[in-house]
Amino acid sequence: MANNKKNYKIQDFPDTRIASIDVCKMGKQKHHIVALLELDVTESRRKIRAYNKVHRKKVSFTAWLISVIGKTIKKHEMVSSYLIGKKKLIMFDDINISIIVEKELNGEKVPFPLIIERANEVSIESIAERISDAKNQKLTENDIILQKKTKKTERIYYLLPKYLRLLFWKYLLKHPKFAFKEMGNVAFTSIGMIGKINGWFIPISVHPICFGVGSVIKKPTVIDDKIVIREILNTSVLIDHDVIDGAPMTRFINELKKNIEIGSGL
Repeated sequence: MANNKKNYKIQDFPDTRIASIDVCKMGKQKHHIVALLELDVTESRRKIRAYNKVHRKKVSFTAWLISVIGKTIKKHEMVSSYLIGKKKLIMFDDINISIIVEKELNGEKVPFPLIIERANEVSIESIAERISDAKNQKLTENDIILQKKTKKTERIYYLLPKYLRLLFWKYLLKHPKFAFKEMGNVAFTSIGMIGKINGWFIPISVHPICFGVGSVIKKPTVIDDKIVIREILNTSVLIDHDVIDGAPMTRFINELKKNIEIGSGL
């Protein structure tokens, strides 16, 4: 007698995943250079703990990191610039950082984008508050982007065939002012907010610069010829080689590393 018991299950594919697939398709066409960094954040995390002991408004490690990234990029604006045609770059005054916030929708964990506007200017406390509010905000099926109700054109997007959706992304990337308005000029994604992984992950992005922030892991490190245990943050940085050369790219990474390791802004 045949066993007709079903040995599988089928669930709906979230519309938001369609946009993620399209971003990956377009992101693979970008000429990103990848830097894999080990950042000693021992002192920075100590300063954050000390800061939170004496301030009513608490700050998170992620919020502080976004602030440092925003302020450092502002001094090296070219790393966040977009190409206009073949011979010009556009560098925006503001550093708007797109991050991913995990939300629950119908019992499932779903990633949604949140843009931290003017990350180079706003306080660490403001960034922490925005992230906290986004995490706590209730999500409905009518929300595509946090804090914005779904527009009719956004609902139509998910009904379009793939080639038309990709045409939209090609148009977006060829019109930097539109791209900046919709998604900012920096991407930031962190698996360290979810769990501990001893290693790097390399995201795919359509932004000029993207950060893949891993976990903070205790590792033996040599300081003054002595082996000590330090808190190390694994981070990958994707930078568009079309808009910046290796030398200025290296100067930016060196300054960013220094600012992160000394706990700049705390």
